[in-house]
Amino acid sequence: MGKLIGYVGTRDLKEVTEEDINNLDVINIAFGTIEQGRAEWHHPECKSVISQIKIQNPQIKILLSIGGWSAAGFSEAAMTVESRKRLAVSAVDIIREYDFDGIDIDWEYPCLRVAGIDGSEKDRENFTFLIEALRKALEDAAEKKYMLTIAAGGDEYFTSCTEMDKVQHYLDYVQLMTYDLKGGFQTFTGHHTSLYSNKRDLFPASANKAVESFIQAGVPKQKLVIGGAFYSREWRAVPDIEHGLHQMAGTTGGYGPAYHILEQDYINKNGYVRYWDDEAMAPYLFNGETFISYDDKESLKRKAEYVMEKGLYGMMYWEYGCDKTHTLTGWIRMQLDIGKA
Repeated sequence: MGKLIGYVGTRDLKEVTEEDINNLDVINIAFGTIEQGRAEWHHPECKSVISQIKIQNPQIKILLSIGGWSAAGFSEAAMTVESRKRLAVSAVDIIREYDFDGIDIDWEYPCLRVAGIDGSEKDRENFTFLIEALRKALEDAAEKKYMLTIAAGGDEYFTSCTEMDKVQHYLDYVQLMTYDLKGGFQTFTGHHTSLYSNKRDLFPASANKAVESFIQAGVPKQKLVIGGAFYSREWRAVPDIEHGLHQMAGTTGGYGPAYHILEQDYINKNGYVRYWDDEAMAPYLFNGETFISYDDKESLKRKAEYVMEKGLYGMMYWEYGCDKTHTLTGWIRMQLDIGKA
């Protein structure tokens, strides 16, 4: 228990430090895509990097994550037996070429048409069929036991648009994207990656609510992973009331600075003050006009403690390149190990 999984952008793979290679149990390389119904990821320059990572830490698993925000092609690829097999077989081809240990599927919005992605009401059952087809293809490729995981939206819309009680049987674990829980769609300020919900929040999504929702949907707690954010969300034109928390802003919560930039220029610097919401177990920054929600060492420690107390599979984060201090991965590893002791 207490596994640590990091999403690493293809461009950042060579930046993972030797220390963090040892800190991580799994690296999810982001992202592969779907083109004409086939999985695609063409980066021969990464082969030597992948090989070196595995030499340094023979226990680490490296997965290719397919999908992500605005990634099209899933609904179409999941539609028929033939299209599902085409995607699954092409994914296995990539695994073999790059010596990956499995596939992570990041289909962010089954059944919905968001971010230019097509969707269908049939996605609910087709999602199950697609994951089943991927698992079969991985088992048929009998060189070794390959992993199959998903990244799932950390709110109830995802469990209502999928059959997680069926899907979980084919998966090693389910990664809950317990970040971006508010921001891009809301002008109401709040925590985008809090552990718990604040009772005064109009949009009370949180990691704890996500865990409860997925357990209720049929996923065993020991297969659940919660997420941390190495980046922030920020709202502007925020009233100077309650340090900006739970206020109507003049903007939606767009992407804010990465963690290393927050450390360098924002946290208790340049007019920004760090506050802590003890109910949500989450930090935030406010300068009288701009509200910033993020994760830091204190909130990540609370999440790690939660994982161990609840008996969850582990923690993951998005994304490695947003912490050029190279301190958060080791910090989470240490908290998980303390909880395991």
